Amino acid sequence: MNKPKAKSTGGTIALNKRARHEYHIDERHEAGIALQGWEVKALRAGRLNFGDAYALIRGGELYLFGASITPLISASTHVVADDRRTRKLLLHRREIDELIGAVERKGYTLIPLALYWKGPHVKIELGLARGKQQHDKRASEKERDWNREKQRVLRAKNPPA
Repeated sequence: MNKPKAKSTGGTIALNKRARHEYHIDERHEAGIALQGWEVKALRAGRLNFGDAYALIRGGELYLFGASITPLISASTHVVADDRRTRKLLLHRREIDELIGAVERKGYTLIPLALYWKGPHVKIELGLARGKQQHDKRASEKERDWNREKQRVLRAKNPPA
């Protein structure tokens, strides 16, 4: 007999599409995030905005700034919900040391790229990024448009059978 399936919590909560437009992403790192109970419930409802979010290193630890998780109306009454609070990111010491070196010595920025479920845990994908100049943005748009046009031409030449 088949076992009953557990409740599925896998999947993407949010993507930061603006980060891919504004920055060159050189490396990606997966980190855990320390959340309160009301924040997890709000994430399940999709109440997240982290377009302006960034990560900073303070005192040898990594923190997420600028992410807004809007509390649900049914949140507990005894908890004061601060939607823009600073949230601690959970990484191994070795990974944090590597990121400190890249950010402080090489001038990189830590940008959140995605927030997703991994089992019962919420994970965040951080990108080690360099800012794009205006001409870089134009070049990437031109390349994207050319790839799109190329696909159209190929589809027109080879219609599906």
